[in-house]
Amino acid sequence: MGYKLGAHSEMLLRGVHPDLIKVIRRAIQISKHDFKVLEGVRSVARQRELVKKGASQTMKSRHIHGFAVDIAPFVAGQVRWDWPLYYELAATVKQAAKDVGVPVEWGGDWKSFKDGP
Repeated sequence: MGYKLGAHSEMLLRGVHPDLIKVIRRAIQISKHDFKVLEGVRSVARQRELVKKGASQTMKSRHIHGFAVDIAPFVAGQVRWDWPLYYELAATVKQAAKDVGVPVEWGGDWKSFKDGP
């Protein structure tokens, strides 16, 4: 434990709601896995591109208004995409949210279109 967000991850948090930033910063402190921020605020154009590719299903993404952050485990110098790591990371973020008193929802808990990051 004892990880810290890198400069690029911090930059990607610009424009994200301050409460969500608190959660992410707390999560990195208590996480047993390093992780990085992949995406914070998204433009409408970027969201449109993701919907077109099938990577998102809605133009009502919470990213557009700074209420969502995508993070990914960073293991042995690379981003990992295996689900078991996302479940562990989700538990860490949920604990961090509880620690700072901010409710969160994880896309991996959704009934359809599971979204790990």
